[in-house]
Amino acid sequence: MTFETFRSATVTLAFCLAMCAAQAQVAPSLPQPDDRYKADLLLVVAHPDDDVVIGGYLARIALDQHKRVAVVYCTRGDGGGNSAGFEAGAALGQLREIEARRALAGWGIENVWFLNGHDTPGQNVLRSLDSWNHGLALDEVIRIVRIARPEVILTWLPDPVVGENHEDHQASAVLAVEAFDAAGDPTRFPGQVSPPRDRTGMANLTEGLRPWQPKKLYFFSDAFEVFGPYWHDPAVKSPFRKAIIDGTGPTYRNTDISTSRHKSYAQLMAEQQTFYLTQEGEIGVKAVRSGSYAGFEDPMHLIPGKSLVGGSATGDVFEGVSQGPIDFARVRGYEAETRSGLSFEIGDPWRFYALFWKAHDLDGLAQLIPVPEATPDESGKLTLDFLACNGTADAAEIAIEPRLPAGWTERMAYSRYPVRPGECYPIQAQLAAPPAGESHWEELTWTAMAGAKPAGSVTVRVFAGKNGGLPQ
Repeated sequence: MTFETFRSATVTLAFCLAMCAAQAQVAPSLPQPDDRYKADLLLVVAHPDDDVVIGGYLARIALDQHKRVAVVYCTRGDGGGNSAGFEAGAALGQLREIEARRALAGWGIENVWFLNGHDTPGQNVLRSLDSWNHGLALDEVIRIVRIARPEVILTWLPDPVVGENHEDHQASAVLAVEAFDAAGDPTRFPGQVSPPRDRTGMANLTEGLRPWQPKKLYFFSDAFEVFGPYWHDPAVKSPFRKAIIDGTGPTYRNTDISTSRHKSYAQLMAEQQTFYLTQEGEIGVKAVRSGSYAGFEDPMHLIPGKSLVGGSATGDVFEGVSQGPIDFARVRGYEAETRSGLSFEIGDPWRFYALFWKAHDLDGLAQLIPVPEATPDESGKLTLDFLACNGTADAAEIAIEPRLPAGWTERMAYSRYPVRPGECYPIQAQLAAPPAGESHWEELTWTAMAGAKPAGSVTVRVFAGKNGGLPQ
């Protein structure tokens, strides 16, 4: 054998040995999602202390059912007042974050996220969504859903209600609904689910998360008719419809006794309230000092949004829920409207919700409050928006005429509106309620005419009097 032949054979043998060794190596198992952040229930709310409204239920599932609970606050509450000190604005937001973390830690709830939205007190959900940078905020909520992999999402009711009706509450609910319907879709925020190039190295820009489809969605409400420690006046109940919580979903008694703490859930809820001294913590402090928890004993009412695993509407939240992923469930999405003739309808934010509910398969919410409702602010001012639409091939002039109860005054810049074919003209009415007296409900109606031809009408039910509504 020549040297060249020997060398060639040696190289060939070395190559074969290297290939065989490579083929014998098995890649390590793919790391599983970090179980430290797994949640059975993810609460998505707007402000530190929103959790108190649902506190009795959180105590029940965290302490006694041993469910893993995680919380997302979309703001730090930097726009609120301060009942405990002089700090305000961003400084107050930092204090309120600590209050929330301490309040939840006592129940073993430690996975708590704060987004960077600003606290925007008001009643128009679209203002908060715009202020928060809707797309960026949704990116963040979907990321948390994919990290926490909750079986259930619980959030505020996405519906204008007569009550506190905080636009931030509604905005957090909109984000929660959108995240419920999008977190399982790998084409939504795809950088989150793209594998990292070098997981243990540096400068990984894609995130390696996995799509996740939650199984159930529930709501709770800040409507005046949902009694709790902040309001419980029977006069707020609408004479025009049944209460939104009557028979719609599961109910949990706060008078029940916690098996682990040997206290009522009402007492635990009051103790939770004491951590929020910058807000209305004194309500909890007084209850604890007196030993009287009547203000916290109203039942917890939840409103079902959707379930992908069956179960009854009034059954337990975790009925039908089992661990493990399920397939992505596509929702209807927005479908373009087809208009014909002339029409007159309520504008935003009510119109937004009519489109939003349909797009997200939440048609049942439209039946909770079938006629738009509103509340003037503390000064008695109320602003309503309408749309005059022309679905014909000809230009039209639409005249608007209000029919108001005694004592109401209305100011509209114009009474007649030229509407081109295919166009919707936005119209705004500014109203002043009569001087505040006893709280009561009234109906306000606007009719639209195009010459002698009716173009439609809108009725709004208004709760007036001493109500303390947020500004619009």
